[in-house]
Amino acid sequence: MESTKLCTERLELRPVRDDDIDRILEYRNLPEVTRWLLRTDVDPTSLRAAWRRAAEDPDDHSVAVALASVVIGTVSLAVVDGMGQPGMPSRTEAQLGYIFDPAYGGHGYATEAVSAMVAYSFDRLGVRRITAGCFADNLASVRILEKIGMRREQHGVGDSWHADLGWVDGYTYALTAERWRHGAAP
Repeated sequence: MESTKLCTERLELRPVRDDDIDRILEYRNLPEVTRWLLRTDVDPTSLRAAWRRAAEDPDDHSVAVALASVVIGTVSLAVVDGMGQPGMPSRTEAQLGYIFDPAYGGHGYATEAVSAMVAYSFDRLGVRRITAGCFADNLASVRILEKIGMRREQHGVGDSWHADLGWVDGYTYALTAERWRHGAAP
């Protein structure tokens, strides 16, 4: 499988390496980051194993995001089958996620990286639709998804369990390749 490697104006998006894991854990386990994640406790061994599995999966195009050789985030992208009746083409959708070091927030890096992965999905992987979810109160994530042109398709009232807050609202966003090509792209 060809590894996903992209460059933007300021960032390099590349496969996660074993020696990136400790750096990823530095910010990934910060309380202000884990507050918005579904899996809040991650140890180095299990994270390293998860990234190795991802690297071997031809449908996983997840990457580390590096700024001047410093890993500042990750973008997860899994190509999946959509929903439909028999005969539907396979691997037409992608599920998107991301985690960034808050120390690098406010500079547009997350938006730049996520946008690059969306373009890659549509232009190189041939995906026709991308979805992403977040807790409704995660305003930083909401801003990123809306900046890249994704549309909120679902507002799940009390559908998401949060360890500190109990049942909270969740959002599902989506973007089609057609909409991306006709003006949703930043």
